[in-house]
Amino acid sequence: MSEEASYKIGDLARMFGITARAIRYYEELGLLESDDRDGSEHRRYSERNAVRIKRIQQLKDYGLTLAEIHELFDLAKNDRTGDSVRTSLAAKYRARLEDAEHRRAALDGYIEDLSWHIEQLDKVHDFFDCPGAACASCRWSDRCDVRLLVAKGS
Repeated sequence: MSEEASYKIGDLARMFGITARAIRYYEELGLLESDDRDGSEHRRYSERNAVRIKRIQQLKDYGLTLAEIHELFDLAKNDRTGDSVRTSLAAKYRARLEDAEHRRAALDGYIEDLSWHIEQLDKVHDFFDCPGAACASCRWSDRCDVRLLVAKGS
């Protein structure tokens, strides 16, 4: 039976592009567990810890906080079926997806507004001029500030 690989803290840090301090911090938070120190007093980390670091990075990339990741790891420890972790993670992802969709809608509106302003600026020679005759055929006429003001004053 082959022995499981173990890594020094510096080896893991290099493997995942993080600092040794980050690994120690993950250990302080209870996200990782080092094995006994070897004869040179170096912390040793199992292959399982390498997998956990990869999972931490993935979850952080999707916006989860370390506290949320800790919560998921605790759920996994207490529910070996994995059902509670999958359910909790799916709920967190759904919330983030909803937030991202709201931000995308706001960004789409911003892009549309910028497009409108660019089109209007391209039609006029003077910044303070209304496009004038172009208003009637403008695809943005229903939003034009000047046109709305003129209609309001009529």
